Amino acid sequence: MIIAVNAIFFNSANLEGYGHYTVSIFKLLVQQHPNHQFIFVYDRPYSTELITGANVQSITVAPAARHIPAFFYWYNISAALAVKKLKADVWVQPYGFCSLSSSIPQVLVVHDLAFKHFPKHISWMQRWHYSAMTPRFLKKAKRVVTVSEFSKQDIIQSYPQLELAPTVISGAARNGFVPLTWDEKEQVKEAYTEGYEYFLCVGGINPRKNMMHVLKAFSLFKKWHKSNMKLVFVGRLAWQYQDFLEKLKSFKYRNDVVLTGYVEENILQKLTGAAYAALYVTHFEGFGLPIVEAMQSGVPVVVGNNSSMPEVGGDAVMYADATNPENIAAQMQALYRNEKMRENLIQKGIKRAAQYSWDKAAHLFWEEILASKAVSS
Repeated sequence: MIIAVNAIFFNSANLEGYGHYTVSIFKLLVQQHPNHQFIFVYDRPYSTELITGANVQSITVAPAARHIPAFFYWYNISAALAVKKLKADVWVQPYGFCSLSSSIPQVLVVHDLAFKHFPKHISWMQRWHYSAMTPRFLKKAKRVVTVSEFSKQDIIQSYPQLELAPTVISGAARNGFVPLTWDEKEQVKEAYTEGYEYFLCVGGINPRKNMMHVLKAFSLFKKWHKSNMKLVFVGRLAWQYQDFLEKLKSFKYRNDVVLTGYVEENILQKLTGAAYAALYVTHFEGFGLPIVEAMQSGVPVVVGNNSSMPEVGGDAVMYADATNPENIAAQMQALYRNEKMRENLIQKGIKRAAQYSWDKAAHLFWEEILASKAVSS
């Protein structure tokens, strides 16, 4: 069987949630199914092949899909023709979009419907594209995958005309996210926070990640506790980040805030494992890989009490109202004051993270690939 995989987000210099999910699953599938061929289809030249093997081929199909008109052309004309020419049996679409013109059966991954719940967090062009095209994509795909039970129910309720319910295939933490020794933690803190403890916030700087309320919560925490605690933001400057940067200039505790920008995975693993606690109080998540990565690293986590996050964290995390900085700060304070509770959350988190597995995800995804081919036969 020949499996084509949309690889337009396989950018080793800036690999984020969707990319990590797809790369983690297909690294395993390539190894587990050596008698099948995998073709990764890029839309621009790639500097590094993230997945290699004797059964792997990587191709670049222009034009680069950097805006909506180019997306339409790439998915429905240039990439569709290339995949047909390669005689692919299945085309995997991991990013919520698929080709409406291709006759090759497609497995579509829809991580979430954030555009419905927070439309102002994306541009009007993206909003129109998602709203107009998502129902057509869902109808076109032979199989639909999503990453949480929350997202599954959200899709079913939003598109009741769907004939086939999505299959839930959750992600997991990658192997390098592990608890650090005391010496390792000290080295990270010396490198990034002048040796002081810190709260960690992972994610691109954009409105949905709720960085402004995290900043306000940290301000309250610092007022309540005259500590040297730092706040470290890890992630690229994404959509509508300018307001955050402007506010930060006049922020009273600016010297206690660290912006690392996007970092390589090995650095992210160290920054995660050395954190006093992780904050992931976003407005909306289809899953939230950083939650599981922090838990697996032996780091307590404060998350938003919305969308999929209670499903992912269970009783192993602390919950805060993402719309209320004072409530977020109160949970930060509770962790700071109660070391016994913090240690209890660490142990629960390690056990909770172990419930998520890339091996399980790869097995389930392979079943969807087989099912999509069977449906078309």
